[in-house]
Amino acid sequence: MTRVRGRWPSWVYAEGAEPDYRFSLANERTFLAWIRTALALVAGGVALDAFPVSASERLQTWLAALLVLLGMACAIASWFRWARAERAIRTHQPLPSSGPTAWLALGLVVIAAVLLAFGL
Repeated sequence: MTRVRGRWPSWVYAEGAEPDYRFSLANERTFLAWIRTALALVAGGVALDAFPVSASERLQTWLAALLVLLGMACAIASWFRWARAERAIRTHQPLPSSGPTAWLALGLVVIAAVLLAFGL
């Protein structure tokens, strides 16, 4: 078992063995894909707030804020998802499920439905 001192977060690296680097790099690519999604959600929220649409200003602000909040939640969830997957890889456990995916999809469906309903 090879351990490198000072690696953070310690609760991920404290147990298990160093995995094949390809698995860790694949996990990191998945993390970065989630981060790109989070950035797109935040950018969509900023764009929705910046450009005039046919809905009320209050609805527009709420939808923009919801997109930004979804982006923040996606970024936070991506880090926890990365850490849980990395720990599972290191300890030879099954990979954890991705629960935040369903909530993200639900939030986007709600926003899209409201946008369609108001002809945005």
